[in-house]
Amino acid sequence: MSLTSSSVASRASIPNTRWLRIIPPILITCIISYMDRVNIAFAMPGGMDDELGISASMAGLAGGIFFIGYLFLQVPGGKLAVYGNGKRFIGWSLLAWAVISVLTGMATNQYQLLGLRFLLGVSEGGMLPVVLTMIGNWFPDSERGRANAIVIMFVPIAGILTAPLSGWIITSWDWRMLFFVEGGLSLVVMALWCFTISNRPQEAKWISEAEKNYLIKTLHDEQLQIKGKNTRKASLRQVMREPVMWRLIMVNFFYQTGIYGYTLWLPTILKGLTNGNIEQVGWLAILPYVGAIFGMFIFSSLSDATGRRKLFVALPLAGFAICMALSVLLKAHIWWSYAALVGCGVFIQSAAGVFWSIPPRLFNAEVAGGARGVINALGNLGGFCGPYMVGVLIAEFSKDAGVYSLAISLAIASVLALTLPARCDAPQKGAA
Repeated sequence: MSLTSSSVASRASIPNTRWLRIIPPILITCIISYMDRVNIAFAMPGGMDDELGISASMAGLAGGIFFIGYLFLQVPGGKLAVYGNGKRFIGWSLLAWAVISVLTGMATNQYQLLGLRFLLGVSEGGMLPVVLTMIGNWFPDSERGRANAIVIMFVPIAGILTAPLSGWIITSWDWRMLFFVEGGLSLVVMALWCFTISNRPQEAKWISEAEKNYLIKTLHDEQLQIKGKNTRKASLRQVMREPVMWRLIMVNFFYQTGIYGYTLWLPTILKGLTNGNIEQVGWLAILPYVGAIFGMFIFSSLSDATGRRKLFVALPLAGFAICMALSVLLKAHIWWSYAALVGCGVFIQSAAGVFWSIPPRLFNAEVAGGARGVINALGNLGGFCGPYMVGVLIAEFSKDAGVYSLAISLAIASVLALTLPARCDAPQKGAA
């Protein structure tokens, strides 16, 4: 379907209030969830491992068991966002995050920690499919790559905030206070969420008629184009039989293995590389996440401008793999190795916004929410494998072996992304 100059002019005249009213509360909520998820990465070298008697392999298990719990609410969360009230679901989730964070700060042994990390995974499990479905409810395909990228920017923003905040809190007080403070932040964000967000344009009171009508019509037209064209069946169970579904899951699995292996071990790697204290490590950990913001903007903008989805998933994954390997190869030169770790940061989330713009092109609205949940749930098992694999390899061999395993995983994800079908790519602007 071609995009005429008159349709471009018409779209340009539509208000864009949705970018200011929908994106910020979703972004802030995701930031809090990620801070709760990765603060253990700083707590471990900040005294938790010594106080609770945690070995390297147990630390990897504690980091990864979150993703076993993460499985449980993925599909229900995605379906709820399509058919029910995603806003209410996230509100209750925020309350659960606050309670579990405070209880983690009170843990007295490694088994309590494992149980609480598992429960945190359960309580966060439905978040991403819910918020991605909300983005799908509010942003047409031509905007979705950028909208997804801004929301998924919660990863680098949370990293920028968590690194120095965690280092400062642990240095000034202890690792327990870190969990208490972040539990309180979850309660503050819960109030913000409840008073600002709307599930879909039809429910929002603040939206203009022009913007509402534009969104309803455009999103409806997109579904008419997708229905019966990109999927043969309407049920999630039948979609699970599609080979492309499993390729998406495998790309996400190897991607998440690299992401969380890097994220949860970065403070420990930096501490070993520089021999700095935890506060210094916190400041050094900022720069990779600053780079991530630029990488996400660049790759999502290029993907939206060209309509190329597969390519702009595969390229950042390949860059991430190369930088991961270089961080080990250059370890004799501290600052060159650190530069490679910063390079990892540039690529770490660059593929994510583009990747999550692919499922709505392959699956109709009735199954897209559940499909996202399945892709995220099974893919995020890589979030268990990455930290645990690195922990075991560190214990049995060396940090180098752990980092190389992450580079291999990311290279596999890059190759798999290139095998996705051509219909993953959006029609280029001006093309027939």
